[in-house]
Amino acid sequence: MEAMSRGKHSAGLLLYRRSGNALEVFLVHPGGPFWAKKDAGAWTIPKGQIAEGETPLDAARREVTEETGYTPPGPFTELPTIRQKAGKEVAAWAVEFDCDPATLRSNLFSMEWPPRSGRMAEFPEVDRGQWFGLAQAREKLLPSQWPFLDALERLV
Repeated sequence: MEAMSRGKHSAGLLLYRRSGNALEVFLVHPGGPFWAKKDAGAWTIPKGQIAEGETPLDAARREVTEETGYTPPGPFTELPTIRQKAGKEVAAWAVEFDCDPATLRSNLFSMEWPPRSGRMAEFPEVDRGQWFGLAQAREKLLPSQWPFLDALERLV
């Protein structure tokens, strides 16, 4: 896949593992005060914005490392690109990779908090990650990302 334009384009990886006869996927919960009390429908695959001149797969690999500290080696299987509710396009790849959620280490972002206070605070981009079976993943995952689960089921 060629480099995509910046802005409304993100890329990420759908990490999965086999648990007996079942599949499990690794999802992350966004950090920061807006997401703190949200759970069902708030989780996502590790993903982020594509930098200028960066290929979507390179962006996906970089973002996963930044958000989780994990560096899956591949191979990577391209999934269909989706469009989220707000219009952002997300390219994703499935990769079989096992990790321990307790070792997740996320980068930080800064924002004014509380609003209009003039004070900047730092928050982890991802505050936690967890393995979910596909049925529970559908409850946790942003609904616009469900097609990634459908594509993974067809692949594996």
